[in-house]
Amino acid sequence: MPRLQKNDNFIDKTFTILADIVLKILPTSKEEKEAFYYYRDGMSAQSEGEYAEALENYYEALQLEEDPYDRSYILYNIGLIYASNGEHIQALEYYHQALELNSNLPQALNNIAVIYHYQGLKAINNKQNNSSKQMFTKAAKYWVQAIALAPNNYIEAQNWLKTTGKKYNLH
Repeated sequence: MPRLQKNDNFIDKTFTILADIVLKILPTSKEEKEAFYYYRDGMSAQSEGEYAEALENYYEALQLEEDPYDRSYILYNIGLIYASNGEHIQALEYYHQALELNSNLPQALNNIAVIYHYQGLKAINNKQNNSSKQMFTKAAKYWVQAIALAPNNYIEAQNWLKTTGKKYNLH
């Protein structure tokens, strides 16, 4: 089942070998192992820009994986693919599903904020001021949550919150 590496990426190959070793020594069920193989292959395909193949692997992993924490990362990665393809509504759905299973995903919160911020900028360009304010308020809400979980990350978001005067209280 391991995905053939199309490039000679040392890190990908090392990850694959280490993951296979860990799976052999951990007491996991056959389904959990299969789910991980699909997840790993999805990550590999995604890193090479093979999004359709990555989605197929992630969907297979979702069918097999039962652990909510592990499922949250699969859902998050599916959201990444949709966002990178400009399919923001679907990306938001997957990010929110990931957060329902694992509220400690600052990267999902950040990506939701990024989408809302982008929509706010689009609304300004279309002279839709009320809509832009709503989108920026939503972006601020999610960035504040992301920063609370990862205070040393998202420096640009922290600066945006300060310069726009959006609620920024982490204490």
